[in-house]
Amino acid sequence: MTYKTDKTYQNAHGGYRTLKSYQTTTIIYDLSVEFCKSYVTYPANKSYRTYDQMVQAARSGRQNIAEGSQASAVSKKTEIKLVGVARASLEELLVDFEDFLRQRGLPLWEKNSPKAQTLRALCYKTDTTYQTYQSYLTNPESAANCLICLIHQANYLLDRQLKALEEKFIREGGYSENLFKKRLEKRQSDK
Repeated sequence: MTYKTDKTYQNAHGGYRTLKSYQTTTIIYDLSVEFCKSYVTYPANKSYRTYDQMVQAARSGRQNIAEGSQASAVSKKTEIKLVGVARASLEELLVDFEDFLRQRGLPLWEKNSPKAQTLRALCYKTDTTYQTYQSYLTNPESAANCLICLIHQANYLLDRQLKALEEKFIREGGYSENLFKKRLEKRQSDK
């Protein structure tokens, strides 16, 4: 799975596809689906609930970035809210992966461990895709730790994105604020 970056594709399919946060959450979603198919099975959990919740949290992380980007033309506040929802969904998913490791007695890789550093370095490659990380899905420990690392990276990106959106909103206002400002200006000019 690769993501096109030419301007025609971006314009036709939304500029959000060029956001590193969106690209990373797409990889998280795809890997989470595969992870759940392999390791969060009905026989192991006696329920499909965890499977469904993990997949939906991963999907929500991705979809709310896209929805927020589309809403930005109408409401910057809505965009900020939806990116915040994406961030919260990924935090929920992060806890699920940490629980998975803890409940199975599997180690959580330390941030600066050699395994984690090797994995973290992959995000700096150009055109990272699902396939970039697929080899980590071969066992539950590396799969969960891979996704934990990716979620931390996505959360970092979303925190930066939220900060930039908030600063822009404070500087420029949003659609409704600018309409209100124009309405006041119109009233003043009519007097």
